[in-house]
Parts: sequence; structure tokens; C-alpha cells
Amino acid sequence: LALAADLRSNQAKGTAYELAKSLNARLPGARSQVLKTVRQLEAADRPPLEVMKAVPFWSAPGTWPVIESGTHSVTSFYLLSALDLRWNADGGIERVPPEQAIFVQVFMRTFFVAAAVTLATLILGFPLAYLIASVPKGLAAILIVAVLLPFWTSILVRTAAWTVLLQKFGLVNDLLLWLGVADDRLDLMYSRIGLIIAMTHIQLPFTLLPIYSVMRTIQPSQMKAAYSLGAKPFTAFRRVYLPQVFPGVMAGCLLTFILCLGYYITPALIGGASDQLISNFIASYVNVELNWEMAAALSFILLVFTLALFGIFARILGLDRLKLV
Repeated sequence: LALAADLRSNQAKGTAYELAKSLNARLPGARSQVLKTVRQLEAADRPPLEVMKAVPFWSAPGTWPVIESGTHSVTSFYLLSALDLRWNADGGIERVPPEQAIFVQVFMRTFFVAAAVTLATLILGFPLAYLIASVPKGLAAILIVAVLLPFWTSILVRTAAWTVLLQKFGLVNDLLLWLGVADDRLDLMYSRIGLIIAMTHIQLPFTLLPIYSVMRTIQPSQMKAAYSLGAKPFTAFRRVYLPQVFPGVMAGCLLTFILCLGYYITPALIGGASDQLISNFIASYVNVELNWEMAAALSFILLVFTLALFGIFARILGLDRLKLV
């Protein structure tokens, strides 16, 4: 009877739908059952107790533990849900059924894309940074301006440009056919490879600039001294040059990786349905589902992972050796 009175009170205040939606986030299918009960209570052709008994949802064993957990000021429900976990009837933690497991896969996808983009920017950025550091200052200044040129436009404009370039009859496909790399036009839009290509272009300066800032401080005479002492080029690079560049490499890779973890607009425009990153889900929960608790839980877990990564970086390299500019 108390529950029936509460449901009637929520209906009178116009908050019954919000209540049903909030409960549905914790217990799938609850929204329709709550609204069904409210409609039957409004009809008032039967006593409230009979109405509650007529809806099997209220007598199900899993209903009341979920309702009871929502009465606490602090709950672990959303954090567990963000890791595809839940409380079972015995008070323990278990994995959700495979058909309900979403977020662990999304987190793994986010880290995979971030790692792939970081590796791609390192492969492209390291030799380019070495080239800029090796040429005369005048030419180096021109090359630096060319690297910084994309910053003159917003990330939305750069992403929109890639939506044109990656079309099936776009410039990228034309170039691949002309070079003989592909025999037929590729579906690069709404694919993971297209997403990685676009993100690599956007993130390249963030990896390149920290590496270049370290390279320009290394005197060429050090490599010449290694050669004069009998070291082969690769040995001189590995034992003399690379250890000095390593802080810049780590800083650039860390910066790019962390920025990629929070990408939203590029996956939304270029990635397919199976290429959306965790930021897209957070935005959906904030703006569409209005489930701010779930958005906060996902954001918190992403922040914890990011801080853990930064802690590992600080332990390996040391913050005093950080070289960003």
C-alpha cells in the first residue's frame, strides 16, 4: 500500500516517468512495468493491493533489492555497471550476461584506437622531427609552420575534411588506385582504419613537437664522436642519440595517447557503429539518455585509467625529465 501511495504521489507530481526511467537504468524492463502499474492505479476500479499483485514485476525476487539499493545516498551500482559487473542475490559481485556486456569492450576499443594512433604518429613523427632538427634554421622554421598549420582550423573542420577525402570516390581512394596499392576502391568511411587515419593526422603535431624540442638540443658533434670511436651508425644512434631523445618520445606518446582517450567528434563523424569510443557513450548518457550517474561512472573509470597511465610514465621516466616543448 505504501508503494501504491508513492506511485500515485509521483504521478500527481508529474515525476512518474522519471522514476520509471531511473529504475529502468538499473533493472531493464522496469519502465514499462512501473508505468503500467501507475495507469492501473489511476483507473481506481480495484483496490491498490490487488493492482500491485496483478503485476508480476513487483513480486519478482530481483526487483526489491534494486529498489532498496536506490534508497542509499551512495551506491556502487553505476561503477559496477561501467565494468559490466553487478551484485547477485547472494550479495556477491558477478559479471553481467554476455548480451548485456558493453563497456569493457568499449574501453578496450578506446585503448586500442589510442595505442594505434600513438604508434602511427610516432612512426611518422620521429623521422619528420629528425629532418626538421637537421636542416638549416630557415628551412626548419618553414617546416614547423607547416606542421602547425592544421592548428589554424578547428578539429571539427579537419574532421569534416577527412569525411570528404575518405569517401569511396575521394582523393585517398584515387591516390591508392594510382599508386597501385589497391585494386578496387576501399570503404574507408565509417571504418576503423579511416578513423585511425584521421586521428593520426590530427594528433601528429602533438607527438612530433615534444620529440623535436629534444632533438634540437642534441649537438651533432656527439654522433660524430661516436663514429670516430668506431661505433657503427645504428650503434651510435641506439647508445648515444636515442637515450637523449627518449624523454621527448615518451612525452609526445603520452600526450597523444591521453588526448585520444577523450576523442568524441572524430569517431562520431568518421567511425562506424562499432568504432565509437567511450566518450561517445558518455555524451549519449549526458545529452540523450539523461543518465548522468552512468556518464559520471564511465568518466571516473576513464580518469582512473588515465591517472594510472600517467603514474606508470612518471615512475619509468620521472617527471623531472618530461620534455613537452
